[in-house]
Amino acid sequence: MINYQLDETDRKILSSLIKNARMPYLEIARECGVSGAAIHQRVKKMENNGIINGSKLLVNPRAIGLDICAFIAVSLKANHYNEVIEILKQVPEVVECHFITGQFTLLLKIYCKRDERLMKLILDTIQAIPDVTRTETWISLDLPIERQICFDEADVLKDGCQA
Repeated sequence: MINYQLDETDRKILSSLIKNARMPYLEIARECGVSGAAIHQRVKKMENNGIINGSKLLVNPRAIGLDICAFIAVSLKANHYNEVIEILKQVPEVVECHFITGQFTLLLKIYCKRDERLMKLILDTIQAIPDVTRTETWISLDLPIERQICFDEADVLKDGCQA
């Protein structure tokens, strides 16, 4: 469990980096009224405490030809979670894997180029894993909301952090 208390400056830093992970520390420092070195130290401290887990470049999947976004729920035989996860790590189309509650064990998010590829992934890859007992698939038609976690001074989730 993370035992680090965010102060107002930390929240401003996080808010700035959520909006633009490439924002120079000196620009954030000016907005926060502290030195660039202080920003660097605070970011490092938040990384060391697991609050910041790195930064990444976001690619629009459709812009590079990945027109299909699907969610695949997967049921497993009991006690075969680790084996299945290791196999799924080798499938590049799987971009997220969640261990979930309910009728299924895993929820996968995948991107692929064509319906034929999705069918091949389901039949020849996922359902072919020996410990998979059942799958159910949903295709995403739109992504009307996509945002990063954001909070106000009282650590209450709020809107407004999307880039």
